[in-house]
Amino acid sequence: MSNREVVVLSVGGVRFVTRASTLQQFPESRLARMLNDDDREFKLVNGEFFVDRDGTLFSYIMDFLRTLQVSLPMDFSDYQRLQREAEFYGLYPLADLLSQEHLLKPRLEILEVRFALQEMQAFFRIFGSCSTTVETLAEQITVFTGQQAGQSWNSPFPSQKPLVPVPLERPSHHDMVFQCGTEYSAGDQFVARYVSIKPDNRKLINGINVLGLLLDTLLKDGFRLISTRTVSSEEKVGCYSFERMKRPAGLTV
Repeated sequence: MSNREVVVLSVGGVRFVTRASTLQQFPESRLARMLNDDDREFKLVNGEFFVDRDGTLFSYIMDFLRTLQVSLPMDFSDYQRLQREAEFYGLYPLADLLSQEHLLKPRLEILEVRFALQEMQAFFRIFGSCSTTVETLAEQITVFTGQQAGQSWNSPFPSQKPLVPVPLERPSHHDMVFQCGTEYSAGDQFVARYVSIKPDNRKLINGINVLGLLLDTLLKDGFRLISTRTVSSEEKVGCYSFERMKRPAGLTV
């Protein structure tokens, strides 16, 4: 039996087809010994191994054997039952990982966007509980600056002069600061700042438009808007709070 390349198992009435080498990833496990007829729990019936265990949970066992990673659905909750199944099959490395349940559960991620309007300028500050998310978002956002003559921030067309990208301010790994709009320079010259947020390729100068695109980008990335509030009515500072459940990285043996 150990030389058989393809193995068929019926676990709790659910049929699985796999390679013998997959079941032999852990030679001391009962699944590996099964191929040598060394375990009476596994009955060979019409060329298929039958075992009276939970077939749904066994699908996670098979995924682990194929990838050597533990990656569970966002709504998974049967950690103890799956750990018992891993122990039954003699897959103790998997059982040890499942005992660290806190590492496998999805984590709540919080993001906050603060937005302020001052005359012809808009100011943004983004705080995030996950520094990786903030870093990824910072890579999506580009601020361009350039000088214009006699134009306001509501002008629909950017200056004909080349626009120069400028780096975002990063007070810490968990936040970023940027602004858009226009401010007076010298004479009738304006310094204009445009914002582009990938994958949208527009360069926006109006703060309300930038805010709308930013919120839409976060919603498409899986965040959920949970609250809006006014931080300072005098300074016209608004705050938008988001949350999402973030899948943990798969633990690898």
